[in-house]
Amino acid sequence: MTQRGFEARRDEDDVPEWVDQVMATVAAEVRRRRKELRMSAQDLADRCAEIGHSIPRNVIANMESGRRATLPLVDVLVLAEALRTYPVCLLYPVGYVDRVQRLPLQDSEPSWDAMRWFTGDREDFGLEDDMLRNFRAHVRHQRAALAALKGEKHERWKAETAPNRAEREEAVLAQADYAERALEAKYRLRSARAFIREDGGTPPDLPPELADVDLPVDNTNEENDL
Repeated sequence: MTQRGFEARRDEDDVPEWVDQVMATVAAEVRRRRKELRMSAQDLADRCAEIGHSIPRNVIANMESGRRATLPLVDVLVLAEALRTYPVCLLYPVGYVDRVQRLPLQDSEPSWDAMRWFTGDREDFGLEDDMLRNFRAHVRHQRAALAALKGEKHERWKAETAPNRAEREEAVLAQADYAERALEAKYRLRSARAFIREDGGTPPDLPPELADVDLPVDNTNEENDL
């Protein structure tokens, strides 16, 4: 299913309403994904019920055929889970739908651009959410720290099991390099967590390997006050 942009010479009555276009895109992708997974409409309905939000088979059939008038957000969430995909992929089926109309009264645009807008991954609007940016930095620095720690552990093992002095020294140098990378990533991760707290947010839980990133709480002043 491919949606095209508005054309000046077309009658406005020939252009589907934005709401209808959004629903048609989701419905078509639900049907495509269901067929891909070789699920019947009843199979999909049963899976939705297992998840905890019933969507009857006839409702799914009416949605796919365009006879359903509304599509609640909660249904999109459950359908995505039932179809083993992401909700955003039902709204913006990148690779299967070339262009979508992101908002009413706007020309259509590439599905990839619309998806990036929906997920907050576009910065060309001149706007960026600080908390979202900090959480993304947190994910990036945490991933880097864990990768460096893994590399350090591997090089330590190589040093301990090296068959000769040359290979042992090479492994020791590599281990030190990974240790430095891990330390830098931890400092950046600590900064990201501090920014999140400063903005009134709560940082994500850390894996055990990074338990030393958060500084211990100093209760000295509090105890003195008491």
